[in-house]
Parts: sequence; structure tokens; C-alpha cells
Amino acid sequence: MIRTDALDQLPVRTAVPALERALDDRGVAVLCAPPGTGKTTLVPLVLAGLAGGGPVRRVVVAEPRRIAARAAARRMAWLIGERAGGRVGFTVRGERVVGRDTVVEVVTTGVLLQRLQRDQELAGVDAVIIDECHERHLDADTVAAFLLDVREALRPDLRLVAASATTDAQGWARLLGDAPVVEAQGVSHPVEVVWAPPAAPVRPPHGMRVDPALLTHVAATVRRALAERDGDVLCFLPGVGEIGRVAGQLAGVAAEVLQVHGRAPAAVQDAVLAGSSGEGRRVVLATSVAESSLTVPGVRVVVDSGLAREPRTDHARGLSALTTVRASQAAGRQRAGRAGREAPGAVYRCWAQAEDGRLARFPSPEIKVADLAAFALQAACWGDPDASALALLDPPPAGAMSAAREVLTAVGAVDSDGRVTGRGVRMSRLGLHPRLARALLDGAAEAGGRRAAEVVALLSEEPPREYGDDLAAALRAARRGGDGYAARWRQEVRRLSSFVAGTGEGSGPDDAAVGLVAALAFPERVARARGEGAFLMVSGTGAELRDGSGLRSAPWLAVAVADRPAHSASARVRLAAVIDEDTARVAAGHLRFAGEEVHWAGGDVVARRVERLGAVELSVRPLKQPAPELVRGALVEGLRREGPGLLRWTRESEQLRERLAFLHRELGEPWPDVSRDALLERTDQWLEPELSRARRRSDLARIDAGQALRRLLPWATGEAARLDELAPERIEVPSGSRVRVEYGGAQPVLAVKLQELFGLRETPRVAGVPVLVHLLSPAGRPAAVTADLASFWQDGYRAVRAELRGRYPKHPWPEDPTTVEATRFTKERLKRERE
Repeated sequence: MIRTDALDQLPVRTAVPALERALDDRGVAVLCAPPGTGKTTLVPLVLAGLAGGGPVRRVVVAEPRRIAARAAARRMAWLIGERAGGRVGFTVRGERVVGRDTVVEVVTTGVLLQRLQRDQELAGVDAVIIDECHERHLDADTVAAFLLDVREALRPDLRLVAASATTDAQGWARLLGDAPVVEAQGVSHPVEVVWAPPAAPVRPPHGMRVDPALLTHVAATVRRALAERDGDVLCFLPGVGEIGRVAGQLAGVAAEVLQVHGRAPAAVQDAVLAGSSGEGRRVVLATSVAESSLTVPGVRVVVDSGLAREPRTDHARGLSALTTVRASQAAGRQRAGRAGREAPGAVYRCWAQAEDGRLARFPSPEIKVADLAAFALQAACWGDPDASALALLDPPPAGAMSAAREVLTAVGAVDSDGRVTGRGVRMSRLGLHPRLARALLDGAAEAGGRRAAEVVALLSEEPPREYGDDLAAALRAARRGGDGYAARWRQEVRRLSSFVAGTGEGSGPDDAAVGLVAALAFPERVARARGEGAFLMVSGTGAELRDGSGLRSAPWLAVAVADRPAHSASARVRLAAVIDEDTARVAAGHLRFAGEEVHWAGGDVVARRVERLGAVELSVRPLKQPAPELVRGALVEGLRREGPGLLRWTRESEQLRERLAFLHRELGEPWPDVSRDALLERTDQWLEPELSRARRRSDLARIDAGQALRRLLPWATGEAARLDELAPERIEVPSGSRVRVEYGGAQPVLAVKLQELFGLRETPRVAGVPVLVHLLSPAGRPAAVTADLASFWQDGYRAVRAELRGRYPKHPWPEDPTTVEATRFTKERLKRERE
């Protein structure tokens, strides 16, 4: 029996007519409805004709998480008086609850992606709702792009709704082709904000680490909320580990403590979503899965830790992992709204009000920060390897896509042009990251299908920390375990085993099989020991084991999970398997190099014959007669690292470089650029043939840089002959002295004794540029500086004359220096010269 009263109470009902009109007119719409309005449950029923009349249509609802998909399906089934699996069903990875009468199917976005790749037309589906699109999960963005392609090319009749509680409505509207935006007004109850920062400063999160002091404060805030408020408490924490630690600190509270996250058993999830039995209060510790889609009945208080987990990829080190970040302002609003779903409530925010304005407005779109290998494979299977034709709110970063294509090429999923291979198509249908798909397929051939599936299932959902950091030991723990993780692991093993059935059981011990499969999944993280728990990955990144790890004596490791602590050059190994060198060679064979290697190291040319896996050297022997072209390349590398100073620079050659730099700056071509970078780009034009004859650093030190620089002079145009005219080394002054011009500064400098310029009315020029005259005393000390000699004689000379006459009375100091003869001598010497 349809629960009409419950349906009529959902506020989104008032927006349904406008939504239906938009879909009738345009086929696409953006639905904005606040939390608790019923957008996830009523709208699919109406569009399917199961509530409110109308023709029966098949509707697919895409949710970002399995827990939300199950809950939405069960809620809708309850509203029409049925159980899930009838006219409303759901499909998530490893679980399908649908029947022949199902017309509303709730799926995860990952499942919908797989379905689109198999059947681009989505035969039999009339409408698709992408729920919670504001969360900007990569799968959801990809699904939207694919569906827009389908509507444009194959199914213009397919209806598409982008639905969210808080989103960039106009952005989604533009993406959907100027789709109408339909807004539903929610019946929101007031939520009081209580700012509850820790009394003492706490360390900011980094990697997966959260300051224990903050978790202690969160637990204390939950206790405070229980004492100050009525109703159940919903507490947001970043991950499963933090939930467990806070739960431990809440032992003894007068409430039932429940834990909700993606790994929680279905029975626990159902109990939380079913609401309190009325026999006591509840404290629900949850990750961000409870921000949207799910209604937790009975909640009147929210305690928000202010933290969230987002994916991050360190392409330089080959590390991808979730990282702890400050939750965005939008997430804070979503979380607070959970307290006002059913009645007035309160939110306790575990940070200072002053910090709130500095938080990011929205969470980072996953496409901007995540590992894009799986996305790139989906795009290649769709026929758009670079994703340039896909309608996406944010384009994928070029660097991340390049790194993703390298991974896909290495595992054989795409060819050299980026087109998907048959192997890549098979990988895309496994519901795994391409790395894990490669490990399953190739590992099954060596270790057996069942064992490969077991290891890949461990790698696809990281085992609990109590399983330890040894992957082989974790496998044994999962096999005998009776916890929720072990149950999910067995279910995933059954699913994966079906893809590699018939490949046999393989041979050899379990530990070797575990190491091989892990190494096949992450060949760049194959690592060789370098002592005291330290390892070097073939990617070039250092890795370290925790003190007390049983893996510290291993000669080689296949690192499955690692992160990099803040301010650390090395990664921290969290899960790995012992392997031997043969396994390392098999798994990372595409990174093997064997041959002559000549490079600049330690300040000189190093030539050797080397075999290595990436950055890990397997064998090294000196090379006595390296190829000349390799030596030349190493010398150029040395010049780039240490600069042209490796050559022999005399005072004359330094001045020549300064003169040429001045002419290039003032006159431009054909005078050459002699800056460091320009010289290193043109080594073949000015350092040959000496560079090709050189074999080591000492040979470079014998090359006369000045003689080499002269090769860059514009000889072909004849301008080279004007070098001394345009930028002379010396200028003859009125006294007859030839004084050196310094070209190293912003303006040429002529440092000369003041008396030697008597009679010179205008400032000397070089290449049309006035020199900066440093006027010196008879003792060679600075007396004045001018770039305008005429003005100096008129305005500045009198004061300088008065000072110098007192210090140097034996020298001539005429009142009008422009009318007398210049001299280098004293008055007495000058008198004798004249006699």
C-alpha cells in the first residue's frame, strides 16, 4: 500500500510539476532541493509513474555511494508499500537486488559507468537522475558527460536530471545545454551554531594523520552536546580510523554509539537509518557519507570535526591516496543541515568562528586532484582518449592525463596513440583501477585465479590497521577473519574470481604469489632495501618502514600502500609484500634499462655500464671507452648544472662577455645574447670543436672562453668589425690616458680622476649611451658620480672643488674646469712639464 501521507509531506512535491514541464519541453533539468525535501525518494517515483499517476517509465538513479544507493532504494520501496527488489531495486558492486518488475533502479555511479560502456543507448531506460552532483565525484562527472553524448547522438528522448541539495546550478545548467533550473523550497528548521574550538592549538592534518588531541576534543564535545541538548547526536569525522578512536573515548556515555561509513556492515547501516527504538539516545559517528542522500532519524545535534578526506595524487612520486583536509564551507552547511531535518537543532563546530571564512567555499572537484588512470581508460573506451570532446564542468589537468596515459600504456590498456586495446576493454569491465585490473589478469596466469583475486580484493579496499603492514599476513588474517572487512573481502573475491575462472590455482607459496600480484599492480613502487628499514622505489622515491615492522629485513618489497608525511622526503610504507629480485624484474620489466650510461655526477663525467630498474641499480661497471656523443652530452649537462664558469675565464674574456651583453641589450640583433641560458642553448655554435674533444672537467677548464665567445660575433654581416667602435674596451680622456670602461652594470661606467676630464664639456658615450662617470680624487678615491658632465661642472663641481682643494693642495683646482688643460700631475710637475 502506497504511504500517501508520507509522500504528501515531502516538500519537493511542490516543485514536481515544474520539473515535469521542464523535462517535457527540454528533456533535461537541474533540480535544486535542500536536504530533507525528498528529492532522492519522491522524484524518481513520480518520474517512473509509481506515485502521482502518469505512464510507467523506467528510471535509473545514480548515487555516489553504495550506502546511499541501498538506503534510497529501501526508502522508496517502503513509500510504495514494498520491499527492495520489487518495483524499486538497487545495484551496487557485488550486490544486485532487482526483479522483473523493477522500474526504479538505484545504482552507484560506478555501476552506471560500466552499464554505459556495455550499452551506450541504455535500452529500456527512460530517465536518469544523477543525485548529489554537487559532490563533484569523478564518476558522476563522467556519467554526466557520457549521458550528454548519448542524448546528442543516440537517444534524444532520454531524460536527464542533475539533482543536488547545494550546487553550482548555473554551471550544471550550461553543461546540460541551458537546461531549466527547478528549485524546491525545503521546510528547514532553525539550527543554532555553537563554536567549540579546542582550548589549546592542535596540529593541522597532513596525509592521513589527525592530531589525537583534536579527536579527544571531538569526543569531549559529543559528551557536552549530550549534556546540553536533547535528541540523537550525529558526529562527522574524516575516516574509519578516527571513528574508531572517538568511539573508544565515548565508552560509558549514556547513549548507544553507532559507526556509519562505507565499510560498516549492512545491518549496522540499516539500524542507523531505521532510527531509534525509543529506548535511549544514540550517538552516530559518521564519515561524509552522512552529509547527503541519507536521513538519520532522530538527530537533533551535529558535532562537526571540520575535517574530510579527499583523493590526492603525487605524480612525481607515484603515490595516490586519500588525504585529510579541512572541510569546505559547503560541506559545513550540509552537515549542519542534518540537525534541522525534523525539528530545531544545533551544530557544534570544532573550530573557531574566525577560521570559518578562510575555508574553501566548495570541495575540490575530484577531476582536479585525483589519479585519472581509471577516468582516462573510461574515456578511451568511449572513443575520446584525451577527453577533449566530453562535456565536463572542469577539464582534466593535462599533467594528470599524461601520467594516466603512461600508466595505461604500461599495463597494455591503450596503444601508443592512446586508443583502447582489447585488453583495455576487458580491464574496464572489471570494476577496478587499471593497475589492479592488470594485477588480476596477469597475476592469475602466474599465481592462479583464486589467489590473484584474493590479493586484488585486499588491495582494492585497504585492510584494517590491526591486520598489520605485511600484505601476506593480512591475506591470512582475512581468510580466517570474522569481522565486517573479511566478509566484504570474501564477497569481492567471489566477484573477481568469476572474471579469471579457469586460469588454474598456480604454484608456489602464498607469500610469493602475494608479492607478485602486488608488484604487478604497483611496479613503480617495487623497492630495494638500502639499510635500517629504508628502501628505494624504482620510481626514485625513498620509502621507510615503521620501527618494529617484520618487513625491515626484506631485500625487496612490493609497496602496496604508502603516503608521504609532511616535510619528509621519503614515503611511509603502510602495506607491502616481500619479493625477490626475479619478481621485481618480472613486474617492473618495462622499467629495466641496460647499457652505457654517461652523465655528470659529483662534478665530473661518470661513465659506466649499468643495469637498473628505474632508479634502482642492479649492477654497475666502469666504462673505459664511452661513446664520444655520450661524453659530450654529459659535459653539456655539467655546464647546465654548474654554468659556463667551468671554462677558463680571463679578465679580458669576462669583459668581452660584458661588452657583448651591453650591445645585445642596447642594440639587439645581430649582437648575440650571452646570458647563461642563451650560451648553454648554443654550445654547438661557440664551444666547438673544443667541446667535442673534451673528456672530463679538466678539459673544460682549458677552453679559452674569450676565444670561444668571438665565434658568436656577427662576422657574416660585417658588424663584428665595429665592436671596438661601439663598445670600446677603453676610452681616451682629455689627459691622454686610456681608461677602461666597465660594462657589467646597468650602465657603462668610466672611473677616472676628476682632473683628467678638465676641458671636457659633455659626457662620453658608447653605442649612443652616456657612460656613468665615477670622478675620483688624485688618490683614486670616489669624489662624485654623474651621468651628465655638463651639469656637474655647472652645479656640483664647486662643492667638490672646495673639499678636494683642502685635501690635495698640490694639485690644480681651477674655478672653471672647462677652460683648462686636463692633467694627471701636481701643479709642480705640470710646471716642470711646461718648462
